[in-house]
Amino acid sequence: MKIPLEISYRGVEKSEAIESLIRQKASKLEQVCNYMNSCRVIVEKIHEHPKSGSPYRVRIDMTVPPGHELAVDKSPDTGKQYEPLDAVIRDAFEAARRQLKELTEKQRGDVKFHPEQAMEAVVTKLFPEQNYGFLQPLSGQEEVFFHRNSVINNDFDRIKVGTGVQFAALQDDQGIRATTVQIVSKPGATIDRDTKEEIEPPLGWKK
Repeated sequence: MKIPLEISYRGVEKSEAIESLIRQKASKLEQVCNYMNSCRVIVEKIHEHPKSGSPYRVRIDMTVPPGHELAVDKSPDTGKQYEPLDAVIRDAFEAARRQLKELTEKQRGDVKFHPEQAMEAVVTKLFPEQNYGFLQPLSGQEEVFFHRNSVINNDFDRIKVGTGVQFAALQDDQGIRATTVQIVSKPGATIDRDTKEEIEPPLGWKK
């Protein structure tokens, strides 16, 4: 899969079967949203011998441009039938898939192409030596060309593939081109939509 995937184990012995299951499920998330910035998975054992429920907990954290953070936390409580680790993993990824599907449908439904309308996109191609690149609108429409001169605040050199942006565009004889491009998130970053500042990741993710 193209999306950066981080897997952590706490009190759980890493196995090829579990690792393969997680990667398989994560790749299916990419089919729902192929412009995620990151996907982080924690698998941990929280109980040794529970009377019921599951001893395992699975958390999935995802970041989606331009500044969305989605989280799933599955830990079957004592009121549920005992569930093995693979079942908890499947349940967690199914919940993550539903969240991603809801978000992407909302993004694609809310954003329509109109000249000079602010839109959200992610940088998919970059040619810094030639001073241009391409954006993929979150609406699912075709890629949009942008030039260094279109990036406000002289931020072209800060742009990387995966950067979340807002842009305005026009369509002419040469196709759709961005007239203004503004960075709203760097790859892997989460942005507060009100303050426009980067949000620190949870303590458990700090390296």
